[in-house]
Amino acid sequence: MKGLILTYLLTYGGAAVAVFNPFYGLLVYIAFAVARPDWIWHWVSLPAHQSRIVATAMLVGWIGTGFGELRLGRAKAVTLAFVGYWLWCVISAGAVAENTERALWYIETLAKILLPFLVGITVIDSVEKLKMLVWTIVVTMGYVALELNNTYYGGYNRLYFEGFGSMDNNSFSIALVTATGFAVFLALDVPRWWQKSIAAMCALLMMNAIFFSFSRGGMLALSIMGLVAFFLVPKRPMHYLMFLGVLLVGYRLAGQEVVERFMSTFVDEAQRDTSSQSRLDMWADCWDVMLRYPIFGVGPENWGDIAPQYGWPRGKYAHSLWMQTGAEVGFIGLAHLLAFYGLCVLGMWPLARGRYDQIDPELAVIGRMVIASLVGFMIAAQFVSLWGLELPYYIVLVGACALKLSGNPPRQQSFMYYVTAPGLPHSPTSPYGRPAAREL
Repeated sequence: MKGLILTYLLTYGGAAVAVFNPFYGLLVYIAFAVARPDWIWHWVSLPAHQSRIVATAMLVGWIGTGFGELRLGRAKAVTLAFVGYWLWCVISAGAVAENTERALWYIETLAKILLPFLVGITVIDSVEKLKMLVWTIVVTMGYVALELNNTYYGGYNRLYFEGFGSMDNNSFSIALVTATGFAVFLALDVPRWWQKSIAAMCALLMMNAIFFSFSRGGMLALSIMGLVAFFLVPKRPMHYLMFLGVLLVGYRLAGQEVVERFMSTFVDEAQRDTSSQSRLDMWADCWDVMLRYPIFGVGPENWGDIAPQYGWPRGKYAHSLWMQTGAEVGFIGLAHLLAFYGLCVLGMWPLARGRYDQIDPELAVIGRMVIASLVGFMIAAQFVSLWGLELPYYIVLVGACALKLSGNPPRQQSFMYYVTAPGLPHSPTSPYGRPAAREL
């Protein structure tokens, strides 16, 4: 019943508000994209097309408000890379795709991600709105992880056997890795203890779900994301203690079976299982297709139609986002997609390291979480074909908005606490000319 009431409220309440303020429609739309109510509460008759209802209202509001702020500043290159990728998919579909029905379905599905991205990059005009988007992603994915944990400890590993949201265990574990990076940095950097508690609990629930998904790609990505996060965290004892605590709890949650499954990734060819070897063989076949059709590929979502030429069943996925993208839309299309993610990571680097003058310090925190999340995703995407996974696109949206806002003057720093003498006004600088603010 709670799922039914909540979904109805978010669908129709969110649509009503979105007509006047498309930003709130964007939050609801992304929450639905992450949580997938029809999968969480699959036994309840939920409103049909809830995402479409919210999206329609959001687009009406976006148009009615004049398309938001079109000056994108430092986010322009990332946004153009996404638009360019979508346009190249359209060109590839028209030029070479034999299965035009699947190619058009791919283009339509990608457009349902591109349009909210464009709404977000133009209507998010403050750090407060950007933080609301970050919390929306963390809390909704944390709730999904909670439900998966409840099912697992109830005696049935739903994630491993069924997957979630039309994705198998490997694909959804990547979504969990991507959101875990956000949750970890929120736990480290938000100022209030109850916020830290929520973010830390979400992070642990997601990590545990990755472990019992038994996805080697997901576990490898989580490990690399953890290393990147450790490198990026501020060098203060409290952060190290919190980070060490997360690692110890994560190791305890993993268990022997998970460790053995993960270590099988690195065995030699003689010991490699069929699943691992078949991935390598498919990647080699995708590379051959890229060399044969370097410009347009074979058309979006058309790799499965030529897979039988290489001895694979029709419709077989390549188990690699990058290799399958290259085979389907050629080197140019692959370059656009890599630029979309890569330019965001590169743009976040100076932001995360505090190398821009006169920026809001909260953007540095956001820069760190985006880098950690996207590095984890880009590693994991080598092991699964998950082009339709929406969350990584919205992680880039967070990064792109941070780049856009980094050109604005700084405001009061709510991720900072100030040490001043009694009776003196709070200020980032002490009356003696020494810094009085310490980053959390």
